[in-house]
Amino acid sequence: MSDASDAHDAHDDAPGGVPGSTGPEAGPSDAAPVHRAHPADYAVEAARLAEAAASSAEHAARRARRALDPAAMRAHYRHEGLREADLAPEPFEQFAHWFHDAEAAGLHEPNAMVLSTVGPEGRPGSRTVLLKAYDRAGFVFFTHYGSRKGRDIEGNPWVSLLFPWHGIARQVVVSGRARRTGRAETTAYFRTRPHGSQLGAWASRQSSAVASREELDELYASLAARYPEGADVPAPPEWGGYRVAPETVEFWQGRENRLHDRLRYRRTDTAWTIERLAP
Repeated sequence: MSDASDAHDAHDDAPGGVPGSTGPEAGPSDAAPVHRAHPADYAVEAARLAEAAASSAEHAARRARRALDPAAMRAHYRHEGLREADLAPEPFEQFAHWFHDAEAAGLHEPNAMVLSTVGPEGRPGSRTVLLKAYDRAGFVFFTHYGSRKGRDIEGNPWVSLLFPWHGIARQVVVSGRARRTGRAETTAYFRTRPHGSQLGAWASRQSSAVASREELDELYASLAARYPEGADVPAPPEWGGYRVAPETVEFWQGRENRLHDRLRYRRTDTAWTIERLAP
């Protein structure tokens, strides 16, 4: 094989070679210069392509969010329902059964409940609080008495609690009257709180305006210096518990075709009556 053929074959196989520089007269000295990419060039190009892909994905996500239609969302509920014969004779025992089921199902914070109150102008307000105790006297949560919910309750003690256990297609709705817990009960619970949460109860005048996050952090830091880890932190005088004594407790079980089961306990003078509500 001639030198020209060898040059031709090598040229075609080389990266970055220029086609067309062939012929019987073409020799190694006549071939076009071969461009070989530097590894850095590949890195720059890869980064550019990755950036373009990320941008495209972000645009697609934005389009999906704009196209999201809540009216088109459909959840399929269970076939098994809730029968009157399956209920405990009083709502606290039934709540204990369902509360255990919610915890066993791995739901995040099954003790989270939506508390609804009514303010002095008749305007409702809702927020999520945490259930900290329950018994036959009612459902207990703790807060700052000067917060909006605290002020609402002092003016109108009738409240509603909602446990939204969506993961197991269940809800519990409590309607009743809220009263402050005794100071001894408040203090006993406060001592079980983590040290940071104890300081947070002092640092936050809940629902009041704060100039900045820095102001809040500085106040917390000063409290941490005053009450280091291990110190006995007293319960703030304007912080404490409320117990909601229920008048009604509704147990809602999602069912197929939106024909949900709604069974409500209603307090009478001597006992609890159970009634079924239309879904």
